[in-house]
Amino acid sequence: MSLFKARDWWSAALGEGEEFDQGCICVGDVDNSGSGHDKVVVGSYMGMLRIFSPHANKSTETGLVEAQLLEVQLQNAIIQVDIGKFVSCSDLLHLAVLHPRKLSVYAVSGTAGNVEHGDQYQLKLVYEHNLQRTACNMTYGTFGGVTGHHSLCIQSMDGMLMFFEQDSYSFGRFLPGFLLPGPLVYNHRTDSFLTVSSARQLESYKYETLAVATDAESRQDPDLPLKTGGKRLTPDWCFVLGEQALDLSVPSFSHSSASIFALGERNLYCFRDNGQIRYMKKLEFNPSCFLPYTTVTDGTTNLLLCNHTNMLLVYQDVTLKWAAQLSSVPVAVRVANFPELKGVVITLSSDGHLLCSYMGTDPSFFSTPKVDAREADYEQVDAEMKKLQKYIRETSRTQDILPKTEEEDMIITAAVSDTMDSPSQALIQDIDGLPVPSVTIQVKVKASCVMQSSKMTIGVQAPLAVTQDQFLLEPMGFGASTVVEFSAFLNGRYPPADMTGDVTVSYSSPTGVPRVHQFKFSLPLALVCVPSSPNKNTKFKITVDTNQPPVDLASIFPEFAAKSEDKDGNGLAFQFLSGGKVSVQASKTSQRYRLQSDSFEDIWLVVKELVLRVDGHFQTLGVKDFKKSFSGPLPLQDYFLSVDHHFQLRVGAQQYQDLLSERAVQFRAIQRRLLTRFKDKTPAPLQNLDTLLDATYSQGAPNSMQSRCPCRSITLTYRASVSLLLQQISASTLLQGSAAFSVLETGSSQH
Repeated sequence: MSLFKARDWWSAALGEGEEFDQGCICVGDVDNSGSGHDKVVVGSYMGMLRIFSPHANKSTETGLVEAQLLEVQLQNAIIQVDIGKFVSCSDLLHLAVLHPRKLSVYAVSGTAGNVEHGDQYQLKLVYEHNLQRTACNMTYGTFGGVTGHHSLCIQSMDGMLMFFEQDSYSFGRFLPGFLLPGPLVYNHRTDSFLTVSSARQLESYKYETLAVATDAESRQDPDLPLKTGGKRLTPDWCFVLGEQALDLSVPSFSHSSASIFALGERNLYCFRDNGQIRYMKKLEFNPSCFLPYTTVTDGTTNLLLCNHTNMLLVYQDVTLKWAAQLSSVPVAVRVANFPELKGVVITLSSDGHLLCSYMGTDPSFFSTPKVDAREADYEQVDAEMKKLQKYIRETSRTQDILPKTEEEDMIITAAVSDTMDSPSQALIQDIDGLPVPSVTIQVKVKASCVMQSSKMTIGVQAPLAVTQDQFLLEPMGFGASTVVEFSAFLNGRYPPADMTGDVTVSYSSPTGVPRVHQFKFSLPLALVCVPSSPNKNTKFKITVDTNQPPVDLASIFPEFAAKSEDKDGNGLAFQFLSGGKVSVQASKTSQRYRLQSDSFEDIWLVVKELVLRVDGHFQTLGVKDFKKSFSGPLPLQDYFLSVDHHFQLRVGAQQYQDLLSERAVQFRAIQRRLLTRFKDKTPAPLQNLDTLLDATYSQGAPNSMQSRCPCRSITLTYRASVSLLLQQISASTLLQGSAAFSVLETGSSQH
């Protein structure tokens, strides 16, 4: 073997079509043989559990059968396996198997067989826990400093840590600010749990903090007041990694080099127990897994690091000591001791390639044979070179080197109607008295090959909308075509940022390869604005300079010039359906166009449309050196003012939402008190609860909030519900008793 290749000691291919991941392998004396030799336990997502005891040079089919101690098909997928003391009143090792909705603990036992039949191994279920939430991963340890047995901690997909002490469930805690689960590990030195949050920071939670934190069996909003006793859960310390972590490890083989290791997507981190970073190693490759396995000198740690280029690297802290080539990309790496060899490196790939190897060298006895030396015939070499060059030139002229593009398989054309629809297909028929038009677009798809499973998607910029945005196309053969019609219209009270739309067609080629083809179309400006009279005094002005005489605006905007008051053709005014006006003036003495409006953001669409139409006009005339420019300073101040105004509106909307939520909570609390009073057979005085209810209603929905709050519909619904309930309360009397309660109960259900 070569110098830089891991030496195969034993290997096996596990199943066909099975998938494996990081937690699907563990090593240990799972059958409690007492010899100190490890067994390899492997579980797959298909629910297959296997236990191996590898032997040297037995990778054949017969050797694989002898090395495999047990193979069991479980009912559910196996996410993770671990070996520990998970049974109370027992010092034996047991196997914990984590399923998506179940945690099972098994006892593995072996009995000596007769004659040549070998030993027999059995898997016996000791206990199991049915999980209420889907599990992601787990860790175990002596939580709380308890010795003699191990406890289990399972992290769910929605961020809950569930703690189990043998066959009993202890408690559950939700991690704050949770979005996606990350790696989880237990640090026995500090009795804390380490994980990497979705904010890409390493967080440490002490077991004592988790135990006394607020009890929660469902996710709670951290901003809401606490409903039960206890302290709010906060990390003991955190460190911003800036990248997602692939794995965490807390080695325990030496207290002199007590460290916490985190493997990121591009870096390797090493921390002290208090969260201070010891060192960081920037990686020049994509890592797949790692394992700290021993310490050679005090204060240093050796670790194995695998990457996606099939390399196994050995580091001593940040120094590379050895590199070896593997036959596959591992997703998990372990170190085990077997009877014939100690310190065997075990790697498992995602497709089930289990490999036991070690690093070393073998002397090479191969010697390169001597080559007969001969002089080169330069004339023959020159003739061969000319022949090859001629062949290359002919090939480049007659054949396509690049593959055919996808555009040859399909031709998409879109035709936008010149006139508006009658009647309009818009969902909003008028905005402030102005009718909202719609325009019809026809999209034609012509196939140049057989197209299967075709789907067309239409996309336009909000608030523009279409009558139908998805179409399922029938299978088409060579030369077949189909036409799809839909209408576009304005569906909001503000102008869009762009008047272009996208047609996306996804289909499958005859060979089954999925392909996507796109086409852009432009919508007319008349869809969002109408002709109007110009404003003389405006706040914002923009001047566009050109190197050609001004164009008659009536010729390039014929749909607006017919209704314009300016018959000279050098001035037009556009009024958006949302209310803003933009005027365009062509100079008579200079080569300029001036655009002005009271709204800075409304100028953009008209400027873009003007530039496109002027470009098309001179391109039709054959003018090739047409140029346009903006000579003045960039109106950044006006742009920043628009951004600030938008931000203030967003902040105001959030404030109104918070106020409405607060008053709604207060209103429901008062309502419950009132319902309790009216439910009593001997009603007590209201003690001004009706006055407090009326005041809460007035504070929660003031007139100013109705006019300015973006969620006006929510506010009006809230006011109507409160008003109905107040009327029913005022109509009730204290002497009506249960009848009044039934009326209030009806108002509560309507609210």
